[in-house]
Amino acid sequence: MPSVDITVRLNDQLLLQNPILTASGTFGYGDDVPDLVDVNRLGGLVTKSITLHPREGHSPPRIAETPSGMLNAIGLANIGVDRFCDEKLAFLASLDTTVIVSIAGSSFAEYQEVMEIIEARQPGIAGYEINVSCPNVKEGGMEFGVSAQMTEGLTRTLRALTDRYLIIKLSPNVTTIADIAIAAEVGGADAVSAINTVVGMGIDPLTGKYQLSTGMGGLSGPAIRPIALAAVFKIAQVVHIPIIGIGGIMNIEDVVMFLRAGAHAVQIGTANYRDPGIGVHIARDLPSYLEQLGIQQLSEVRGTAIP
Repeated sequence: MPSVDITVRLNDQLLLQNPILTASGTFGYGDDVPDLVDVNRLGGLVTKSITLHPREGHSPPRIAETPSGMLNAIGLANIGVDRFCDEKLAFLASLDTTVIVSIAGSSFAEYQEVMEIIEARQPGIAGYEINVSCPNVKEGGMEFGVSAQMTEGLTRTLRALTDRYLIIKLSPNVTTIADIAIAAEVGGADAVSAINTVVGMGIDPLTGKYQLSTGMGGLSGPAIRPIALAAVFKIAQVVHIPIIGIGGIMNIEDVVMFLRAGAHAVQIGTANYRDPGIGVHIARDLPSYLEQLGIQQLSEVRGTAIP
């Protein structure tokens, strides 16, 4: 049996059993496929983004397939923080894996109120991922994610509300993603995750109709992997906090690419739609793959990309 250590130490309090997490919005609240996937075998679960009030999201069509990926304009559809606390927190606390709750908002006050409501319930969760980078809603989110000053300010505001692990999710739709990452670190973030979807669009050539009801939305999947990999590499050169890589990860080789670029862990998103168990399968096979490379600890891989 392989003896490779694939645990990931994110800080003194938080140890992941492996580097594979689910990406927000692609795995619901972790209770959608209990008969298909044992989420306790994942390194962690990141929930669908939660907002202050319930959101129905955008009208269909909200998803369109593209070469090597997909477009989506879900619009942060979710049950709202009150129902989330009443209906989901107990289940999440019962899981034997790291649980990260994703929060989204349209103002500093909304982010703050959502976190305060969850914190007041003394949730059995490890931390929060702050979605400041959603490209398919008209208000909020991206305003914070494209400004280093606003990202730092929001991070400071939320840092003051919790001692739990705090991750800021970064957008690729910026001039210099490294500057936004630095701002998150200065504001008190424990980690950054990168990247969220890239702004994209699809048009039916016969009818001229948008493929998404909103026109533009977020592009994900293997098509954005090179962009995500470059972003992680750039960020790793300028911050001292962990990076969680996201973008088009489909297999073990993709995971190792992100680790070599400087990521501590990864999130799997679009691939979950094709196979909800993909993360568990990768986590299972990762030790054997690393052993073939002569690696005994996952940390030996991190940041080893060379010219």
